[in-house]
Amino acid sequence: MTDIDSVKAVELAPCEPGRLTIDELRTLFLFEKLTDEQLTWIADHGCTQHVDAGQIVIQEGEPAEQFFVLLSGTIALSRRVGQDDVQTTRTEQRGVYMGATQAYIRDDGVPRKYMASMRALDDSDFFVLSAEDFGWLMREWFPMALHLLEGLALGMRSTQAAISERQRLVALGALSAGLMHELNNPAAAASRATGALRQRVAGMRHKLGMLAAGKVAPERLDALVELQEDVIERAAKAPTLTAMQASDREDELGDWMDEHNVTGGWDLAPVFAQGGLDLECLELIKTKVVEPELLDQAIHWIGYALETEQLMSDIEDATGRVSSLVTSAKQYSQLDRAAHQWIDVHTGLDSTLVMLSHKIGTGVKVVKDYDRDLPQIPAHPAELNQVWTNIIDNAVQAMHGAGTLTIKTYRKEDHLIVSIGDSGPGVPDELRKRVFEPFFTTKAVGEGTGLGLDISYRIVVNGHGGDIVLESKPGDTRFLVSLPLVEPSSR
Repeated sequence: MTDIDSVKAVELAPCEPGRLTIDELRTLFLFEKLTDEQLTWIADHGCTQHVDAGQIVIQEGEPAEQFFVLLSGTIALSRRVGQDDVQTTRTEQRGVYMGATQAYIRDDGVPRKYMASMRALDDSDFFVLSAEDFGWLMREWFPMALHLLEGLALGMRSTQAAISERQRLVALGALSAGLMHELNNPAAAASRATGALRQRVAGMRHKLGMLAAGKVAPERLDALVELQEDVIERAAKAPTLTAMQASDREDELGDWMDEHNVTGGWDLAPVFAQGGLDLECLELIKTKVVEPELLDQAIHWIGYALETEQLMSDIEDATGRVSSLVTSAKQYSQLDRAAHQWIDVHTGLDSTLVMLSHKIGTGVKVVKDYDRDLPQIPAHPAELNQVWTNIIDNAVQAMHGAGTLTIKTYRKEDHLIVSIGDSGPGVPDELRKRVFEPFFTTKAVGEGTGLGLDISYRIVVNGHGGDIVLESKPGDTRFLVSLPLVEPSSR
């Protein structure tokens, strides 16, 4: 949505008293059950106001002095998040109200301010009451309802604030624990490989000294060094062996080394087999060495060189994994990115899967069916990552750690669809329509707050102008998130 501050403030046309009759007021759903006497009082104290397209009607943070009821036109409400204005509501429904909606709450010393900004997207008309008059009629005409509304508003505010904060902390803790677990594995592998590498390099220096002490001719030592390079290059290009093939290769190499009196041959055989070397290579080494008494040292020297290369590859893979995890964490958090940008949804989906990999576990098979030709879309990536997190987390819990998680993206008309499905037991029909209600959860006490899907719904629908629906049957439950391919028109 356009930045509120970038639009020149325009003074609204003054209110025009007495423009609505009691019959006209009764057509508004908010007033339809009031008596003629009450409607007359409202008509006497209210006024109508015309606002041109593009004008700011109320500004977030300003004193809440007026209560507005939409008579015609289209309006949009927005909230400021960081440096951006996030559209939360867009409507043209006649009779909707906004502004000083909590003017009835008893004075607790806290100034009442507008909770959102409102802009007229096209020429609009409003019926307006002052906050003072709206608060008075609520307190005088509906005293019992007022007590209930006060309790509901204050109770919901404090409850949602406490639970939302707790949910964020729990989610952060779970993600942090998963990330630390994932980081620990490659870090530990790199540490182990480094320790082993130090030993192998020391052993290689020792074997090289033994070869030199054996009075090997310089040209033969040069040939042996060339052979070592050839062996390492061959190992880098070697095809991956199956477990059965590797076992057979180890037996062949071990028998050859045993026949040629190579010490510790059965320990060296797996290293040569993993490097993709075969009997032909061993025979070539034998030919290059010539002197039988030096064959043992030559085999061990080349074995150390080969294992050194393998350990360095392990370290490279481990540190690359750490770098990949850090990159995924940055993409997930979007801490170094603008709040609103054009994004590839697949990047956020992949980083979310990485962040949740510890929770997903090995029992869940992840199937990705991405349409890589989809264009970028305008979005708040950090918010969408929260949506993916909530839905994927629910899917994994529904499958109890075993099943198939399917993530599919495709285009449908002018929207991009993200389908996240699981093979769990499904959601019963009577519960399906309630899954997006705040505080509604089917989880056991203490396992869920009932806010995850409510937050996801508001992010997708109110924040991005999209939609999110649930389709479910046993073995196939899918959340379909629909996001517009272009910025919503501001008319």
